[in-house]
Amino acid sequence: MKILITGSTGFIGSFICEEAVNRGFETYAAIRKTSSLKYIADERIKKIELNLSSKEQLVEALSQHEFDYIVHAAGATKCLNKQDFFRINTDGTKNFIEAVRETQPNLKRFVFISSLSVFGAIKENQPYEPITENDIPQPNTAYGESKLKAEEYLRSQKDFPYVILRPTGVYGPREKDYYMMFDSIKKHSDFAVGYKPQVITFVYVSDVVQAVFLALEKDCVGRAYFLSDGQNYSSTDFSDLIIKELGVKHVLRIKAPLWVLKIVTTCGEYFGQLTKQMTALNKDKYNILKQRNWMCDITPAQRELGYEPKVLLPEGVKRTAEQ
Repeated sequence: MKILITGSTGFIGSFICEEAVNRGFETYAAIRKTSSLKYIADERIKKIELNLSSKEQLVEALSQHEFDYIVHAAGATKCLNKQDFFRINTDGTKNFIEAVRETQPNLKRFVFISSLSVFGAIKENQPYEPITENDIPQPNTAYGESKLKAEEYLRSQKDFPYVILRPTGVYGPREKDYYMMFDSIKKHSDFAVGYKPQVITFVYVSDVVQAVFLALEKDCVGRAYFLSDGQNYSSTDFSDLIIKELGVKHVLRIKAPLWVLKIVTTCGEYFGQLTKQMTALNKDKYNILKQRNWMCDITPAQRELGYEPKVLLPEGVKRTAEQ
């Protein structure tokens, strides 16, 4: 069986590649000329250069192969300009799907890695309720909106064997955003924002990978599934686990009002645009951090895919801290 994985040099994609070769798939990793191959150095992983900004170049590259499965994990989570999210996440996905449809007539499954962020800050009246597949998406970030538009295009495709996965916050080794929190706690500070209760959810990277291969195996095309570890947490739960695993003592906990976060992220975004450097502090990050309800319903994934989270947060934080 021949599988193609985009976003293969990134956090989630590199773990999907590892699992694919370990399962005996003939594995192709989609790369760019500038891609670091650090995490896909296994000689069993073959490389194919793909330019998602050009449908014509995609058709040319893909026409030389016949894939049984494709996992589209490529995408941008941080951009200097809002329009770049749509250029990469929406238009790039559209180009890719069109090229796949032209060149892969016998494709068995196309798995798209989307995000819980496509739903935005909904159901934030207490008591919070899990977001379900029947709720209406209201993305509150450019990232979430760009992913939603990609989903909508994919859903418009008739007779195309797609499955959409919408993980909540994915963490584990190689992930960089949550590493900032580990680094902050190492330096004896824990920063949180907002005084209204916040419920957050997580999914360890290996459980996302588990869901990907279940989606390849099960006959559940045309469906979208939320992914989490099935538990709900507070930000204090997360930081307490990090403190425990790092063995840090005397951590200063700082809780600031949302207006402070807004000033910091607005300045961060302005600085990033001025210096042309990516920054984690931007308007999207403000909307993500101020969101109070990240609960989601994973029962459809459990019922239809057989998905069962294997790594809960205490074990996941321990594994991440050991890296």
